Amino acid sequence: MKHLLLTVAVLSSSLLAQDTSLHDYLIDGEPWKEVAGGYVFTDGLCCDAAGNLFFTDVKGGKGIYKLDVTTGKADLFLDNLPGISGLQIGPDGRFYACHNKEGRIIAITMKGDVEVLLTDVKCNDLVVSKAGNLYFTETPTQRIHLITKGGKHVVVDEGRVIKPNGITISPDERTLVVSEYGGKNVWAWRIEDDGTLTGGAPYMTMWLPVGKEAAAGDGSTTEANGRFFVTTELGVQIFDPAGRLAGIITKPDPTGKIVSVEFAGKEHDVLYVAAGDKIFGRKVKVKGYF
Repeated sequence: MKHLLLTVAVLSSSLLAQDTSLHDYLIDGEPWKEVAGGYVFTDGLCCDAAGNLFFTDVKGGKGIYKLDVTTGKADLFLDNLPGISGLQIGPDGRFYACHNKEGRIIAITMKGDVEVLLTDVKCNDLVVSKAGNLYFTETPTQRIHLITKGGKHVVVDEGRVIKPNGITISPDERTLVVSEYGGKNVWAWRIEDDGTLTGGAPYMTMWLPVGKEAAAGDGSTTEANGRFFVTTELGVQIFDPAGRLAGIITKPDPTGKIVSVEFAGKEHDVLYVAAGDKIFGRKVKVKGYF
C-alpha cells in the first residue's frame, strides 16, 4: 500500500489534476493526413530533437525510415536492420531498438554501427530515460526489463501485466508507464534513483470495445505536461497524470489498426500514428515530451 501511495503521489505531483476534453488537444479543421505509405506493417515511431520522425516496417521493411521534417518526404535512413518493433533515440544520440526479429536489444549509431546490449529476449517496445536507463517490454513472458546505463540487466517486474506492450516515462522521469495489450489497464511504477521500479499498480483504465475484455493497449508516448497517449483498438486514449481518461482520438481509419504513437514536427506538436501500411499525422494543441 505504501508503494502504491508513492506512485500516486509522483503521478499527481507532475501536474495538478484537472478535467480536460479533446478540445484541449485537437485543432478544428486539422484531421489525420497520410504522410507516408506503401509499407506492410509500420511501427517503432520516434523522433529527434529537430522533429524528424523515424519509423520501421516490421514485416516488410529493410531497416529504419526517416520522415524529414523539412521536406515531408520519407526515405530509408539505415539499411540492413529488418524486424525492429521498438525504437528511440537515447541521450547519447544513438538509436536504441527492440530488434524483435533477432531477439535482441541493440544500440545503433546514426551511421549504422550496431552494439548488441542483450540477446535471447522476445522484446516488443522500449523507452530510454535521459539518465541513460533503458526499459523494455517482453510481451509473451509478462516481463518488464531494465538495462542500466552501466549495462546491468534486471527484470524489474514479472507476471502481473497482461501482455505488456507500449512503454513511456513521465516528464520528471519518476514514473514508468506500460500498457496492457491483453487487458484493460495501463500500469505505473515509481522509478527509483538507481533505475529500479517500485509500487507497480494498474493506475489507468482503458475503455474497451463493445463485447471485448481487452483494449489492445499498444504504443505509448508522453505529452510535455505529463499526459499519456496510448494506442488502442478504439483509438488514441489520453490519460492525465491523475490517471483519468481525458478523451479518445479516433483512428485515421475506423476499421484499421494503430500500433505506435509519437509527437514530432518542428515544434513537436504533430501527433503521428503507425497505422498498418501507412503513417498518419495531425497537428495538435500540445507538444511531446521526448
